[in-house]
Formats: sequence, structure tokens, C-alpha cells
Amino acid sequence: MTEVDDRIPAEDAPRSPKGTYDVLPPDSARWEALIAAYAVLADRHGFGLAHTPMFEDARVFRRGIGEASEVVGKEMYEFEDRSGRRLALRPEGTAPIVRAFVQHRPPVPWRVWYVTPAFRYEQVQAGRYRQHHQLGAEVLGTEDPDVDVELIALAHDFYRQLGLTRVDLRVTSLGDTECRPSYLELLRSYLADHDGELCDEHAVSWSRNPLRVFDCKREPCLKVTADAPRLFDHLCEPCTVHFARVTAGLDSVGIAWSRDDRLVRGLDYYTRTTFEFTATALEGASNALGGGGRYDLLAEALGGPPTPGIGFGSGIERLLLTCDAEGVFPVPEQRADVFVVDVTGGETARDLVLRLRRAGLRAERAYDARSMKSQLKVADRSGAPVALIVGQAELEAGTVVVRDLVAGTQSEMPVAELLERATLTGQLAGGTP
Repeated sequence: MTEVDDRIPAEDAPRSPKGTYDVLPPDSARWEALIAAYAVLADRHGFGLAHTPMFEDARVFRRGIGEASEVVGKEMYEFEDRSGRRLALRPEGTAPIVRAFVQHRPPVPWRVWYVTPAFRYEQVQAGRYRQHHQLGAEVLGTEDPDVDVELIALAHDFYRQLGLTRVDLRVTSLGDTECRPSYLELLRSYLADHDGELCDEHAVSWSRNPLRVFDCKREPCLKVTADAPRLFDHLCEPCTVHFARVTAGLDSVGIAWSRDDRLVRGLDYYTRTTFEFTATALEGASNALGGGGRYDLLAEALGGPPTPGIGFGSGIERLLLTCDAEGVFPVPEQRADVFVVDVTGGETARDLVLRLRRAGLRAERAYDARSMKSQLKVADRSGAPVALIVGQAELEAGTVVVRDLVAGTQSEMPVAELLERATLTGQLAGGTP
């Protein structure tokens, strides 16, 4: 019987799909440090971690984000499962959190943070991929403008904690159900008189969602919208008062901001406060670092009771790219606390390394029965300040040689004493790993 070779040829070996990439050590340590720093800050602000499924009923995004949005119309990965259900990979973080709120009805105000992959079929940009990763926070159950200030401050303080200083905050208000409808009619009337002057895309799509024209960076749309009526000039009194309270709060806590009447962002669920942080250290248009806003109608759109909410999201890849541009938040230094060198067969290294790890130390060893010289070279590369050397004499005596790899000094110590010292004090050879 002839054996069939079903191996994939090397030249045709699978690679990560377009718009995705692998995060591997040592760079992954930077991701860990970033997420850990955010988790600590979010906890300090009273947020608990929420995990939601990677895919949802497609209606979560179609109703939540809006059928007319580019995210739903052009970028969302939507598919039918084996049971005929319409599902979608999560393109953003807010709608699934609100769906979870509607489903589980937790006490309000509900304050949660998340970190998640998100998926959009779009052209790859600097710091934005077809699978990218977001961290964010959401508050549901209150329309108090002071919460808007707190949420913006959470994002602002996180960027500062990473060491970022070249970050601008733009803020506006997108009104509510009282003032926005009449403004949209006014804007539609204006755009109808100029539809022949818009870019090719918006010349045929502006009537479905005229606010999207303000988000267009093409010259024809920029020229037409330069004199278009602004929503901010047509806000009702409650929206005006709400915005004034938010901006006064930002001033009070020392967060610099500017008003941007063109800011609409890419999702259709925003109401009232809308904001975006941009990184001036990044060149070009792909410099949005994070942003968000109020979505006071989203819970109701997903079948829940009327529930005001506000949130923000920030892309991890774009954050790290900005850190690189500013020269901050490098890959954390990773080094072993102690390195075990065993030339007696490896069993002692296997057991001692595990016991040291259980004592709270980062212990490493070499493998494949290398020579002592070779193992000591690996120990130097590990960055460990201390090596524990076990030869035949030490094995028979129940001791180890404790060598200070920095000073070059060494002494002998019983294994039992070594482990007790490591467990109680975290110290070896008089040093603190």
C-alpha cells in the first residue's frame, strides 16, 4: 500500500490571514504590562471586568450600530452558522456590553471595563488591523454629565500613565431626540443643494446618514461641509446645559480639550457627549488613539428599557504604536531570578526549579544535558543574578553552589536552607532577586 504524503509544501505553508498578525514574546510582555496597568486603573475608578462572546446575534450590531453605518454596511464579518442563525464577529466593544446589560439587568449604575479582539474587514492602517484589539469602559444607568467627565478622565489618565504627552482631546455634542431630528432635516436640505459637489461615495449615500459627510476626509466633502450648518448651533437647552457641565468638569480636573463640530465618529448610536483622543506624534490621518461618547438610546434599541449610557474604546495596537512614536513604555525587561545549572543528569534541576518557582522565584534551567560551560552561558543570557550549581559532589552532600553572577563570588549551601531562605525572604546569596 502506497503511503500518501499529505504534508503542506514549505512554499505553501499557511500564514496568518491578511490584516492579522501574531503577538509573541518578548513583545507580548508589553501587552501584558499595558493591560495590567489599565486593569489597576479601571479598578481604582470602580469598574469591574466584563467578558462577552466574540460573536453575537447580528442584530446586536445592525440595530445597535445602525444599518447605514460603514461598520455594518462594509466592514462587519457576518455569517450564517450551521443552524441558520445570522451571527457577526464583534466589530467594536460597546454594543455587546449593552446587550449583556439588557439580558442580565444588573443594578445601575453599572460600571464595567473590557479588553477584547475586534474584527473589521477594512484596509489595513497604521495600528489598525482586520483583527485588532480594544480595551474600554462603559457606564450604564445614569445621564449625569459628571460621569462623562469621569470616563474621559479614565482614558486621559491611562494615556498619561503610559507616558504619552502628545495627545489632544476633541469634544462635541451630537444632541438628542429633541434637537437632532430637526437639525438633520436642515442638513439634508443643505446637502441636497450641493449633492453634485460631494465625493462619489457620499453623492449617492448622504441622504441615509447626512452626518457621515462630516467624517469624510476627501476634498469635495470637506469643501461642501465647510459652510454646512453645525449641529452644535442647534442644540436644545438640556443638551447645551449637559455639554456645559461636561466641559466645565474637564476644566476643573485639568484636562485640556477643544470643541470640534465636525466630530461624529463612525458609529451611529452616539448622543450628546462625543469625544476623541488623537495622537499628534503619529503622522497622517490614522492618528485616532481612542474615543467614545454617550449612547442613551442603545439599550432600548436592543430590547431593553430606556437606559442612558456612555463608554469609550482604545485600540491596543494604535496605543503601542503611539508609545513607540513618543519613545515611552518599552518592552519590560524580563530576567530570571535564579538559574539552576545541573551536570548530574537533570533530575535535580527539574525538581529544584519547580520548588523555587513554588517559593515565588522566577527560576530557569538549561535542557538536553548540556555541559556546565554551555549552561553557564545560558545563565548569563537569562539575566539571572544568581546561579545554583549542582555537580556530583553537591548531589551526594545535598548542597548547591550559590554563585553570584555579577560579583563572581560563590559559596556552598544546603538545599533545605536554600529553599527555606527563598520561601521566607525571597533572597539568595545575600541578594534580593
